[in-house]
Amino acid sequence: MKNTLKTQLRTLRPLFFVLLLAAGIINAVGVTMFLSPVHLYDSGISGTSMLLWQITPEAYTLSLFLLVLNVPLFLFGLKKQGIVFTIYSLWAVFVYSVASYVITNILPVDVSTASPFAGKDLLLCALFGGLISGIGSGMTIRFGGAIDGIEVMAVIFAKRLGLTVGTLVMIYNVLLYIAIGILFRSWVLPLYSIITYCAATKAVDFIVEGLDKAKSAMIVTSRPDDISEALSEAFGRGITHIGARGYYSGADQTIIYFVVNRFQIGRLKALVTEIDPAAFITISEVSDVLGRSVQK
Repeated sequence: MKNTLKTQLRTLRPLFFVLLLAAGIINAVGVTMFLSPVHLYDSGISGTSMLLWQITPEAYTLSLFLLVLNVPLFLFGLKKQGIVFTIYSLWAVFVYSVASYVITNILPVDVSTASPFAGKDLLLCALFGGLISGIGSGMTIRFGGAIDGIEVMAVIFAKRLGLTVGTLVMIYNVLLYIAIGILFRSWVLPLYSIITYCAATKAVDFIVEGLDKAKSAMIVTSRPDDISEALSEAFGRGITHIGARGYYSGADQTIIYFVVNRFQIGRLKALVTEIDPAAFITISEVSDVLGRSVQK
């Protein structure tokens, strides 16, 4: 057990701590300089912390609630997520908490009644607050952690409840926004907070998956060698052949498996159909790519 723990700890990367430092600060800027001044709410535990901060005495800060609510959740998920993920996540939450305190209590900037950048414009605050906090959250995920404990709980309990992780997170956020609407007897701020949530989700997807998102192509053809030669010449990367047989025809076929980015899909289709107009092509999104394709 000790050797396993030491092996895992050796995988910690100092550069990731620096990048997670930036992620926590970015997240704090989005929340404290755009959302909280106009009483809009982030999602998950961050949004819950903002709500508790606003309805409790002034001595209870946003930073306090971020730590008190998040830390136990990450520690609870330690066995499921692993020590490296937990360390990265706790570091990101700690930075997020400290940066929030510095912005709201130390820096000479007034964030009590309006955003320093967008004033009291709810739409601008919702959009840019969501985008900026989403960039911070996406960076945290990309570099091995998470900045919100509700995601960890969703991973642990989603299968037990027969739900996907995304669905469970969404249910939590919907209940949070409903509670905010009932508590303040107004649905304007919760509705704008949903805009924040959507903008943040898009930003997270962009940061985690990138603009250059991979696509996998499966090509069923009777001319695999000609097509593979053309694809290799055009894209300069490895190609996998998978043997197959048609169910109705009984004819032997070859499936070509090939990974490209979204900008290369059009060229791939043109090359394949030019060589074999009868080829059957399917294109799927790839959530992640590990390993290195053989380059020419």
